[in-house]
Amino acid sequence: MNARTLKSHARVRSIVLRTLVAFAFGMPAVAEAQSTGDVRGAWTADRYLLADGADHAVRGQIFFAEHDWQVLFFVMSEDGEPKRGSGEGGSYERTEDGVVFSHLFNLSVGEAMPGLEEAPLRMVARGPEGAPLEPTRVDVEGDVLTLYFPSGNRMTFWKSS
Repeated sequence: MNARTLKSHARVRSIVLRTLVAFAFGMPAVAEAQSTGDVRGAWTADRYLLADGADHAVRGQIFFAEHDWQVLFFVMSEDGEPKRGSGEGGSYERTEDGVVFSHLFNLSVGEAMPGLEEAPLRMVARGPEGAPLEPTRVDVEGDVLTLYFPSGNRMTFWKSS
């Protein structure tokens, strides 16, 4: 199969599976209308708010194209030093209340921080057929994008372009 066919198969797989994934994570497949707005463009990372209440400053950006996404971010210590980092990317499908991320690429490492365990170096590159799916609620209000992950964690970003 060529790349275009694989991408098409990945989109179909995503559409078929997102209801099952949403159900597995206890998220409604069809939710009440949210202020999801247009996610396309570049967004500057601001905060990483963990389900346990920990709140970390982050630096980096997330980019959304028509069906592809990439993020590079660093979780900062209280003294402004990067202690964790992650570069991720793949494709995504819009849903009524957010997106379903398909995780094709990941490079991450990090020290332990409040609410976050130490993370050893991780490098992953996979094809669409093996990519984990992550249903994520999205809220866009003006120039602020918030991603609500299935873990209960969330990240906020400011529109940069």
